[in-house]
Amino acid sequence: MKILMLNGSPRANGNTAAALREMEMVFAAQGIATETIHIGHRDIRGCIACGRCAELGRCVFDDLVNEIAPKFAACDGLVVGSPVYYASANATLVAFLTRLFYSTPFDKTMKVGACVVAARRGGLSATFDELNKFFTISGMPVASSQYWNSIHGREAGEALQDAEGLQTMRTLARNMSFLVKSIALGKEKFGLPEREPRQATNFIR
Repeated sequence: MKILMLNGSPRANGNTAAALREMEMVFAAQGIATETIHIGHRDIRGCIACGRCAELGRCVFDDLVNEIAPKFAACDGLVVGSPVYYASANATLVAFLTRLFYSTPFDKTMKVGACVVAARRGGLSATFDELNKFFTISGMPVASSQYWNSIHGREAGEALQDAEGLQTMRTLARNMSFLVKSIALGKEKFGLPEREPRQATNFIR
């Protein structure tokens, strides 16, 4: 089993990274492999809604999105970490996730998703909600913790002083490990849930 972890902070060793590392230790203890990829410092353009991914099976812009797509397809769970900017996730991360989720044709059903957010003070719950929407539109169960998945700190390393935040990360990782293992057993015995043909409607027809 493997968890793919995305660091959406521009800083490789900031407070977002500290939160992800706290989770990594638990995953290792649970016998689950992890791979952490730093994307918050990359130059990633946003989606232009060209629709070419439906023809190509990948994004028309051949960059980190297409590079990470096979890792996303192969993983059992995805953890997304971000700092908070104006009560929102890092724009680079949002551009990356929008293109990654939209352009990949594989079934994401029952991959477990979790997001963690870091901030000096506020905007955490809004960012938490924003990131969870990528999972919930894709049939991905969302792992929860003892509190919303957030940690506090401004300067690099300050998050290590947030005892409750660190505990929240460890609890999240344990819960996510349980979900990943349980879903793997469920797939063996019951398979994936039945899927109906998609009905896509809008408000003018």
